[in-house]
Parts: sequence; C-alpha cells; structure tokens
Amino acid sequence: MSKSKSRSAPAACPCGGAALAACCGPYIDGAALPASAELLMRSRYTAYTLGNERYLKATWHASTRPQEAIIRDDEKLQWLGLEVKSALRLRQRKADDAELREDFVEFVARFRVNGRAERLHETSRFVRERDGTDGALRWFYVDGTFPE
Repeated sequence: MSKSKSRSAPAACPCGGAALAACCGPYIDGAALPASAELLMRSRYTAYTLGNERYLKATWHASTRPQEAIIRDDEKLQWLGLEVKSALRLRQRKADDAELREDFVEFVARFRVNGRAERLHETSRFVRERDGTDGALRWFYVDGTFPE
C-alpha cells in the first residue's frame, strides 16, 4: 500500500485573504508597504491576531501611539474574524490616489476575550506621510471612532 503525500494548503490570512504569505505577511515582515489605508488596516488586524506588537507600534502614528504595551500576555484573547464595512476611498474616487493623504476604513472585528464573545466596530482614520527613517510614503493608523 503506497502512502500519498499530502500537501498542506498555505495558512489563510487572518484578515480574510487567501494566504498569509501572499496577503498581509509581506507587510508585517517589512518586505512591502501597504498601498492603501485598507491594506494597512487589514495587516494591523492580522498583526493583532499574531501578537506582533512591533508592527502595530511601527504603523501607529507617532502623535497617538501608546507608550504602554498594546498586547497583554495575561489577557486570553482570540480573534475570530474581520469584516470591512467600507473604505472612504471606495466611496469617493480620487483622481489620483497617489495624492491621497488621509483615509477612513470602517470595519467590524470579532474576538473572544476570556471566553466572552465581543465585537469592535470602528471607523479608523489613517494618514499617509513620509516616514522619518527612510523617507518612504507610508500609511499610519491615527485613531478611530465607534459608530453605534
């Protein structure tokens, strides 16, 4: 009896993309920059699911970046899914996205904390500006509001 080799499918990206390596992975690993606020938001969600505080702080605008730890080891948190409700640039087409300096993304992230199901509904604000380290134009998370 011959054994057939089973190929494991690439791990799906937590943000909902097909595979982490082809979706948010390159952003989190520093191999690529998210080209839009929505891609940054998705990669930040993925970083939360992976517990990657370094990426979260690096993509948080310096004016609002928390000094304290973002991820707590003592909190039993399990991320369950992400739904992007809208991205402003999809509603208001700009003539040249290269000139876009601010954008908003509305999403719902579902999670379980200490066994209790929760959801975060946020409209996040992002700005695009030159990074002080290498001068590249990058998107940064600034803050968010919570629709009812």
